[in-house]
Amino acid sequence: MSARLLPLLAGGVAALLASVAFAVTIGPADISTADVWAAVSAHLGLGESTLPPLRDGIVWNLRMPRTLLAAVCGAGLALCGAVMQSLLRNPLADPFVLGVSSGASTGAVAVVVLGVGGGAVSLSAGAFTGALLSFGLVLALSHSLGGSTDRVVLSGVAAMQLFSALTSFTVLTSADAETTRGVLFWLLGSLTGAGWGDVLLCAAVLAAVLAVCLGHARTLDAFAFGEEAAAALGVRVARTRLVLLCAVALLTATLVSCAGAIGFVGLVLPHATRALTGPGHVRLLPVTALAGAIFLVWVDTAARTVIDPQEVPVGVVTSLIGVPAFVAVLHRGRRKT
Repeated sequence: MSARLLPLLAGGVAALLASVAFAVTIGPADISTADVWAAVSAHLGLGESTLPPLRDGIVWNLRMPRTLLAAVCGAGLALCGAVMQSLLRNPLADPFVLGVSSGASTGAVAVVVLGVGGGAVSLSAGAFTGALLSFGLVLALSHSLGGSTDRVVLSGVAAMQLFSALTSFTVLTSADAETTRGVLFWLLGSLTGAGWGDVLLCAAVLAAVLAVCLGHARTLDAFAFGEEAAAALGVRVARTRLVLLCAVALLTATLVSCAGAIGFVGLVLPHATRALTGPGHVRLLPVTALAGAIFLVWVDTAARTVIDPQEVPVGVVTSLIGVPAFVAVLHRGRRKT
């Protein structure tokens, strides 16, 4: 581990732990950091709980899984954005360029509005299935068009428009007002109702995909010089691109199925962290994941408290913050050039 990476990782992990501990204390119920530590210690078998059952439940069953899911989703989306931007050599690429979020939306709407599955299929399962179907369409379409990076992007745009149209048509023709409001809230990104099962599933997929991406970090560095240069350096371009695209699609589909479509995290965070790490992916990928985790923990905290008792969809807040941040990044890049 390089001398430059170690302090970034140590500082990022410390900031993430502090953010999670402090974010759990914020809300209508008066919870202190000591309460958080007492509840976590008791449930991990490190001591006896001194909290009343209600307060313990608020910490362990409500706020902690939601905050941790926000951290995992932020880390995963930022990681996917960094990989997509490098793999496709497109600074505007993000995890949703593969049409995964649109497919997930269609799957979720099919379950909630049309009742597909007859109640045996959950919203998350429907969203995950729709996301994989959309990604399969992108792979098939891009392969038939030649399989180059620009064809992948164009195929993703086509799939995104198709599934967005299907979602809108289904909602407009089949949903009542109450169902439409609930679906819209999920489509904009929501961590409401997060449970430990969601956290463990998303964290497991994130760990696996992060390992795959770090294993291809040097290969991603080679892609920065173009596919022909990467091939000249011994990279199996088509195979590597397929592996990384599948890994990114799997992680994005899992995150979207649990939290909805949360935009701008995968687009902005990689640009911001490159200023700290440089272009090398051995440093860029883990630092970007940590930055995304910290960012979304605080965004979700703001989303659930800023106009309490009403909650704002997380995706709305990320867009409100992400648009000016992205404009600032673009201006910074223009000054450098």
